Amino acid sequence: MDVFFSEPLVALRDTVRRFAEREILPRAAAIDREDRFPRDLYKAMAELGLFAVALPEAAGGAGLGALGACVAMEEIARCSAAVGNAFAIPVEAALFLSEHGNARQRALIPGILAGDIIPATAVTEPDHGSDVAGLRTTARREGEGWVLNGTKAWVTLGGVVDALMVFARTGAEGQGHRAMSCFLLDGASPGLIRGKTEDLLGMHGLEDCQITLDGVRAPLDALVGPENGAFKMAMGNFNFSRLMMSAMALGIAQAGFEDAVAYARSRKQFGGPILNFQAVQFMVADMSTEIAASRLLVHHAARLCDAGLPIAKEAAQAKLFTTDMATRNVSNALQIHGGNGYSREYRVERLFRDVRLAQIYEGTNQIQRLIIARQVEKEMA
Repeated sequence: MDVFFSEPLVALRDTVRRFAEREILPRAAAIDREDRFPRDLYKAMAELGLFAVALPEAAGGAGLGALGACVAMEEIARCSAAVGNAFAIPVEAALFLSEHGNARQRALIPGILAGDIIPATAVTEPDHGSDVAGLRTTARREGEGWVLNGTKAWVTLGGVVDALMVFARTGAEGQGHRAMSCFLLDGASPGLIRGKTEDLLGMHGLEDCQITLDGVRAPLDALVGPENGAFKMAMGNFNFSRLMMSAMALGIAQAGFEDAVAYARSRKQFGGPILNFQAVQFMVADMSTEIAASRLLVHHAARLCDAGLPIAKEAAQAKLFTTDMATRNVSNALQIHGGNGYSREYRVERLFRDVRLAQIYEGTNQIQRLIIARQVEKEMA
């Protein structure tokens, strides 16, 4: 694979792999078990410069783009999907504020890159997930500022957030995507109420919670980008985040594959290792092939993104194919472990729980199919 990577990308991959295997992997099971945000690991990733990986050099970043972010994500998620998920959030926030933020908001980027300011994004609501344009959280002008009311669900890092990007309706009800705006709120704002940490199937340690906005006041310059123009901004951000989730699923699948092969080599049945059985060999062969295909699909979409080309279809394809692949193949990895795979003594049990989110996060895979079909229809018109 090195022949397709620049020297900086090879160096990034190798550096992140060493860090993840040395610092993240030994703690991954404890993070899952204790379900507490690993702030020290988060800070360590920042100190390694990982949050700046995709940001252009002109904006203070490493300039390795979406491909660099995907390469780093795969290595981190291979050791802990939850830490990989935490890695994605500041990477995306820095890019979003760099592209859309005003001077005050962009001034927060160095703190985000340093790990001192923890960002989060609040889009989903209890009754609105896939229907982004139907959100009900409102922001109204009052005096020299804004007042926000509503409830946001599934806010990753919501329990520890310092700077919260909230998508809210600023126009009349029924205007849909034409009335959506984005606001950057201080996590300590009066009226910003954090609910209890959600008790999730997997992805533990991310302080995922519901956030209620009860008359939260914000200055006029809390608005990110143009008023009523946030839907297009959100869709662009979703394209990038789908690449990140694809790379996360790829890392989980790679971990499951490695565990399955190692176990099949060591597990003896009927006088030899189970890797000698054709049924297991075929499962391993399919896993290897599908992981390779997914990696090419993710990297292709990332390269298009870095070239400044539209990637709505390609990001959706990468997310759909890779997350379906990872879910299926981690299940097969658990099957190869037999009864031991059902025990928390083996990593594959955690991988099995963590990977399930991949088909839901950043737009369900049913929504990805709709996006792909609509893009194909446009191309063929």
